[in-house]
Amino acid sequence: MINLTDITVRLGGRTIIDAASASLPPRGRIGLIGRNGAGKSTLVRVIAGMLDPDGGTASMPRGSRIGYIAQEAPGGTATPFETVLAGDTERAALMAESETSHDPHRLGEIHERLIAIDAHSAPSRAARILDGLGFDEAAQHRELESFSGGWRMRVALASLLFSQPDLLLLDEPSNHLDLEAVLWLEDFLKSYPATILLVSHERDFLNNVVDHILHLSGGKLTLYPGGYDAFERQRAERQAQIASAKAKQQAQREHLQEYIAKNSARASTAKQAQSRQKALAKLQPIAELIDDPSLSFDFPNPDELRPPLITLDLASVGYSEVPILSRLNLRLDPDDRIALLGRNGNGKTTLARLLAAQLKPMDGAMNASAKMRVGYFTQYQVEELDRSETPLEHMSHLMKGATPSAVRAQLGRFGFSGNKATTEVGKLSGGERARLALALITRDAPHMLILDEPTNHLDVDAREALIQALNDYSGAVVIVSHDRHMLEMTADRLVLVDGGTAKDFDGSIEDYIAFVLAKAPAGERASSEPRLSKKDQRKAAAEAREKGQALRNQAKQAEAELAKLTDQRSAIDQAMFDPGSATAALAKLTMTELMKHRAEVEAKIEAAEAVWLEACEALESVGA
Repeated sequence: MINLTDITVRLGGRTIIDAASASLPPRGRIGLIGRNGAGKSTLVRVIAGMLDPDGGTASMPRGSRIGYIAQEAPGGTATPFETVLAGDTERAALMAESETSHDPHRLGEIHERLIAIDAHSAPSRAARILDGLGFDEAAQHRELESFSGGWRMRVALASLLFSQPDLLLLDEPSNHLDLEAVLWLEDFLKSYPATILLVSHERDFLNNVVDHILHLSGGKLTLYPGGYDAFERQRAERQAQIASAKAKQQAQREHLQEYIAKNSARASTAKQAQSRQKALAKLQPIAELIDDPSLSFDFPNPDELRPPLITLDLASVGYSEVPILSRLNLRLDPDDRIALLGRNGNGKTTLARLLAAQLKPMDGAMNASAKMRVGYFTQYQVEELDRSETPLEHMSHLMKGATPSAVRAQLGRFGFSGNKATTEVGKLSGGERARLALALITRDAPHMLILDEPTNHLDVDAREALIQALNDYSGAVVIVSHDRHMLEMTADRLVLVDGGTAKDFDGSIEDYIAFVLAKAPAGERASSEPRLSKKDQRKAAAEAREKGQALRNQAKQAEAELAKLTDQRSAIDQAMFDPGSATAALAKLTMTELMKHRAEVEAKIEAAEAVWLEACEALESVGA
């Protein structure tokens, strides 16, 4: 049991944590959540013994080993494999002593202890952890200094997981991970044999890993059983209870005030009025749950452009004449909501930079609407903001010639009104700086938003606000994120960047997760049905062949219809994009008529696809 008793922390004269208490269950997996700036990382540092509180204590069983990742990434000439092995300090010390000790009795003790801690399986365990976090065998044996800071932080995480502390403290462990590594980490943590305290803002990650939520709000701690969704339900119930209690108290207050006003001047009721006055003075106001009115995202909607916005035709892109991605055939329309999937290093950011026109194709063709404006967000923009300037100064530099009211209006869309607009960036939270970067890139109402990991600095409520704003935005969206909830709620088209190219992924986020985890399709799972006799098998096979032939004919007809309709849609798109090359029939139509015709063809395509899919699924079910 870990007990936090009246923890108080003051920073810069401000109370961050105010006499907060909680008892964490043994072997619990606890998710620590709260708004940006609530003090989550501060509390973790107090528990880790890295920060002395101004008051209160954090106590745990004697001899407990605490694991916490330092802010600095490891470096030097050691390899990831060597660094992770060194993370188990007891094993490393015993192994070193076994090489130098000549005392037979001591050597016996050392080897007994090495066996007890399963030291001989350590190399394979270290390799599995590194592999799960994205390091193949070759990468495990490269020098650390050859990796970027994000990859070296993965090594720090691997080293911490390998050391298996009694209390595992993780502060946003998924920030440097791709979706594939997050899925592996989830699986690892679910079977972790000791206590975990995890700071995260990812709903799915919390739902899949933790069994308790520790909510830090207003300097106080509240422990809820269950995952994040259970917490949301309990918090909603608590909000309803608080609202009801507040309404009852207000009615009681008004009743007392009315009685006092009517009866104070009358001698016969003066005492009763005084009594009511005392009762009124004792009524303590019921605190409402904290709600941040500045939590705001509002993307300005662009003027309409004809589709497509961008087409890639066998395009290649890379750096220093070395292609990273080739054979790119993609089309992006104004209403597209695309998620780029794939491991870090496969080229998602390279593709995003190509679409943002920061890179030019090395080969093939890329056609983009000349009038298209693009808003491109990356973490580097957040980090490169001038900390000595204010949001108002940043926006004024970029909106030269705009009126002061227009500049402030754009800032106000993202919650920077009043004093917030004139607060130095260095005094803003990470989430506020991310909001400012989004405000800056959307100042000219772009037709396409390209967002590369936009949620890293945002808490759960801010992420929900961002999701809502993206769904209200009328332009195209291309997003790279390891937050599954964000992808599920905003993307309706998935593009997998893998194997040196990018292709549409046919399926949902759940299908992609199953693909990543290499789950066998339902048709390939072992069957528990009884085996048929050979005669019945032959009869069933004949029936399946007959049924399969009819289904194949149906699928073939639907496929031919799809091909015809797809050609019609392409011709309409060509007429809309380049009227001079349109067929005679299409050239006679107005733009409104072309769009109506395209909608009719699109509806027919959907119907034909449904028929084709139904026939294909039926074919699979009969094994044809």
